[in-house]
Amino acid sequence: QVQLVESGGGLVQAGGSLRLSCAASGRTFSSYAMGWFRQAPGKEREFVAGISSTGFTYYADSVKGRFTISRDNAKNTNYLQMNSLKPEDTAVYYCATRNGWRASPNSAYDYWGQGTQVTVSS
Repeated sequence: QVQLVESGGGLVQAGGSLRLSCAASGRTFSSYAMGWFRQAPGKEREFVAGISSTGFTYYADSVKGRFTISRDNAKNTNYLQMNSLKPEDTAVYYCATRNGWRASPNSAYDYWGQGTQVTVSS
């Protein structure tokens, strides 16, 4: 059974940084893409970043240059480093993985974590 557990969310002032972690279990994740999504109140869930099994990364335009996704296959964990945070980054952030190696923004993801709240104050 695939399980994803996010951690690292919290409250931060604008301009600050947070690092989200996603611990995966239930299979060896080195062969699969992983990604991060977010959902703000009253909005649809949106793609934030993805990393393929080969390490190729994708980012939403709104976070390019500020967020960095990475993965540690030995630990079955991926990370989202978020710098220069803005109030509009406030959302619940979800980790996801899929039954495939590609991590493009329009890829369908199969497994999801429970989410972690990120709140950026102005």
